[in-house]
Amino acid sequence: MKYLVYKILKYSLKPFYRLIFWPKYVGVNNIPSTGPFVMAGNHTSAADAAVIVSTPKRIIHTLSKKELFNTKFKNWFFRNMACIPVDRSIHDENAKSEAIETLKEGHAVGIFPEGTRNRTIGTKDEVSLLPFKPGAVKFALASGAPLLPFAVTGKHRIFRKGLKIEYGKPYYPKTNDVEKETEVLRNKILKLKEGGSQHEK
Repeated sequence: MKYLVYKILKYSLKPFYRLIFWPKYVGVNNIPSTGPFVMAGNHTSAADAAVIVSTPKRIIHTLSKKELFNTKFKNWFFRNMACIPVDRSIHDENAKSEAIETLKEGHAVGIFPEGTRNRTIGTKDEVSLLPFKPGAVKFALASGAPLLPFAVTGKHRIFRKGLKIEYGKPYYPKTNDVEKETEVLRNKILKLKEGGSQHEK
């Protein structure tokens, strides 16, 4: 069965994740139940991957660094976790094509537009969000799929409150200006991250 590993881990991980980290979910009903969408959010922890797997009822095909696929077993495992390998050192056209094709087939794609974990959190040089890469917007424009912004605030601390995962409303880019629309996406995620509520018409 395709994505069997994903499905097994999803249904075993979800209750475990909630038991261990006590997350508060906001806006879960904003996640489309059908059709393609690009799920894009901030990235502060390796545990953020569990957010993408555990919350939505659907399978989310996630852009993941190619280093995770460097053995035969790991390639099998992460492919069965619906991951799309991406070479972060280049403009990876293969990853881009696979993501767009996945969306055109009606599936969902998840991506962290910062491109890597924000390691400034908790340091004197802390920034709320790193600069965004344009991949999420490019995928949406090329496939006609909406963008679904989400934000993770607080920390993944065992048996401690404070972790919140908030989903904004899905929306379509209004222009073909990739740079401008990437900034729009960044602002929406920043608003969610800073505690704002996203109910734009």
